[in-house]
Amino acid sequence: MQAVQVQTPGGPDALQLVALPEPQAGAGEVRVRAQAIGVGRPDALIRNGTYKWMPPLPAILGAELAGLVDQVGHGVTQWAVGDRVLVSARDLAQRGGCYVQSIVVPEAAPYRLPDAIAFTDAVSLPNLQLAQALLLGLNGGRADARSVLITGASGGVATMLAQLARHHQMLTLGTARTTDKRAFAMANGFDAVLDPAEPNLPQRVKALTEGVGVDLALDPIGGQSLIDCLHSLAPLGTAVSYNIVAGPPAEDVFATLRSLLGRSLAVRCFSMHTFDEDTQRRRALMQGAIDLMAAGHVKAPTPTLLPLAEARQAHVLLDSGMTTGKIVLQP
Repeated sequence: MQAVQVQTPGGPDALQLVALPEPQAGAGEVRVRAQAIGVGRPDALIRNGTYKWMPPLPAILGAELAGLVDQVGHGVTQWAVGDRVLVSARDLAQRGGCYVQSIVVPEAAPYRLPDAIAFTDAVSLPNLQLAQALLLGLNGGRADARSVLITGASGGVATMLAQLARHHQMLTLGTARTTDKRAFAMANGFDAVLDPAEPNLPQRVKALTEGVGVDLALDPIGGQSLIDCLHSLAPLGTAVSYNIVAGPPAEDVFATLRSLLGRSLAVRCFSMHTFDEDTQRRRALMQGAIDLMAAGHVKAPTPTLLPLAEARQAHVLLDSGMTTGKIVLQP
């Protein structure tokens, strides 16, 4: 079978298309034939060797795969050949492993996919799983949160966050730097999307919230973006940093919080790795994501589709930051 490996960390050229033996399902395992494979930011971090939870090299990349069970090992009772499933590397022993035509996993790992969810949409479900953890489980005790600022509004997680927030009747504001990305975000669940390059972002956020600010700010960018989020918060508001793609905050975060002391603000750094050992909660979040998408409450944006053999090009697009929606590889 074909697979994509990284042997020596680097740029997209570090990705190697290799031929490997077809894996066989052993006792208590199932084999899944891939129909769609998600491409995401952790893949790039593994590729360039900077992921905090690096698998040993050589490593196969890929954190999510949707497909069909095509082999069932001895003793497996809950799966049959032909079942539609999602495999997330969050449920495997280590991250990665999904840039393959077939994958063998423990029978407890896959999630059953309803017919209502297309394979190319299913690989966005881990983004919705993360969105639920960010939006519903981490509101700093503000169970009454009614407004949210989501930076990087055209990203895969952000579009899931926006739709989830709208489903829960929150005012949903976003930021995006280009006209095309702002239009894409508006089409995927945002009430308003602002250009962060224009002056006085916090004042513009407050103008959209009757001068109060937002209850939550969810930021994967860092740099000036996280500081702007803090200034955009309402009293008792919480900012959640779940990545720093633009680097560390542009100012001392604690000093900024002290300068806004009268608002009693909070900051949380979040990673889904929090749930690595919490199987019940992690899988409940994913099952909730599946139920939401199957019911049509949240929709995956139109993906960019490429063959598995063009994984290098997929990473060029990923690194450029110019795509909208999920990048999906098809074997």
